[in-house]
Amino acid sequence: MKFISWNVNGLRACVSKGFEDSFKALDADFFCLQETKMQEGQLDIAFEGYQSYWNYAEKKGYSGTAIFTRHQPLSVSYGIGIEEHDHEGRVITLEMEDYYLVTVYTPNSQDGLRRLDYRMNWEDDFKSYLLDLDRKKPVIVCGDMNVAHEEIDLKNPKSNRRNAGFTDEEREKFSILLSAGFSDTFRSLHPDLVTYSWWSYRFRAREKNAGWRIDYFVVSNRLLDQVKEAKIHTDIFGSDHCPVELDVF
Repeated sequence: MKFISWNVNGLRACVSKGFEDSFKALDADFFCLQETKMQEGQLDIAFEGYQSYWNYAEKKGYSGTAIFTRHQPLSVSYGIGIEEHDHEGRVITLEMEDYYLVTVYTPNSQDGLRRLDYRMNWEDDFKSYLLDLDRKKPVIVCGDMNVAHEEIDLKNPKSNRRNAGFTDEEREKFSILLSAGFSDTFRSLHPDLVTYSWWSYRFRAREKNAGWRIDYFVVSNRLLDQVKEAKIHTDIFGSDHCPVELDVF
């Protein structure tokens, strides 16, 4: 079973840069998108053999998530059931027979960390949401989680120490999530591998590979022995992020 997650940073723009070819080449069972930046009816896109589910932000041209799946879910839910968090299209959950699949676009703390307090509330509430699911069946969480967890996960940790995505507060929240019974699949399988999933559009960052690993597949610990591989497709373009992959038996 193959899962793909990709922050497309505007799906309409990504489609003009070869998204459909990449989608077909990756040939996933589940293909999860973040930051679709669109509203219903703005793009006619479908793939044979796939159903799609969309969560649009109320604000136009902002946030948004989607999942394409070859497998019929038992149920689908949008958001995490908390009014404060459910206006930006950030979460879709598919209930499958043996697990939940959650795609998430975690709020960015933004320049000057002006949204850090909100981000901290989000982290607590999202962790509680995942734990509630995990009590029923194991969880696979994927998406742009907007944090480089350890220094190995970004090119320039010292100069980014208090920047959004690498604050002590954000990193600690990710550690707390993992300690609650979850695993970062890529780092579990590749503890010393240096590779990134996002590069700024500025300063020719991708060309220089001055990136961050902020896109994840996180799974309930009891699923970890079923994980075959976790990959980062740095050779696929079309966004400032690249797709990340999880293969399970």
